[in-house]
Amino acid sequence: MGCAVPIASALVLLLVSLAGAAKSVVEDWTTQTLGAHGIPSGWRAYATPGGRPAYDFVVAEDSGRRALSVRSHDEHSTIAREIQVDLEATPVLEWSWKISALPAGADVRARATSDLTAHVLVVWPRFPEMLRSRLIAYAWGTSEPAGAVEPSRKTRTVTFFILRSGSESVGQWVTERRDVVEDYRRVYGERPENPRAIAISIDTNDTHGSAAGFIGPIAFTSR
Repeated sequence: MGCAVPIASALVLLLVSLAGAAKSVVEDWTTQTLGAHGIPSGWRAYATPGGRPAYDFVVAEDSGRRALSVRSHDEHSTIAREIQVDLEATPVLEWSWKISALPAGADVRARATSDLTAHVLVVWPRFPEMLRSRLIAYAWGTSEPAGAVEPSRKTRTVTFFILRSGSESVGQWVTERRDVVEDYRRVYGERPENPRAIAISIDTNDTHGSAAGFIGPIAFTSR
């Protein structure tokens, strides 16, 4: 009988630990074929009007980790993957990325220069998609100040969260964590439904330059 309390306490701690470690993996690239080019398995093309997508994407290894290498020159490529996620349990989007090249002169605050290197989007489709969908884009800007929240100057459906900007940490792997529920509330003033897709995009068709980066594992986790 004397050990019943410690055992019970250990079980409680284990359950709390497991609850705190809730995780819904979107993509970790480990089941993708290394060296595969184009749109990865399980993903699909996502329309971007006027984008002329090249899908210069490769499943790669960098610094010992699997990732998707994404490159762009004077075009806009976006891919999406359908997801099933419960924001009540896992409201935090976590991913790693390494930016290799920023599109020179890009700035989403002006329509004529609205380009970005590799970025990740959370998608809430609403019919008709091009007019009513809601997308939050987590981006690494070229000129915009880090921390800025900017509506797209090209489409009413996208809001950019500029997490980092400029050359600092370019060439290094960085891990991000964003509370999607709080970010959605900030933009739309209400609690979100569960998103239906995650997208990866890279965009250089306005500045007519080049950009490159890597997107590592993507998952939703608990706070």
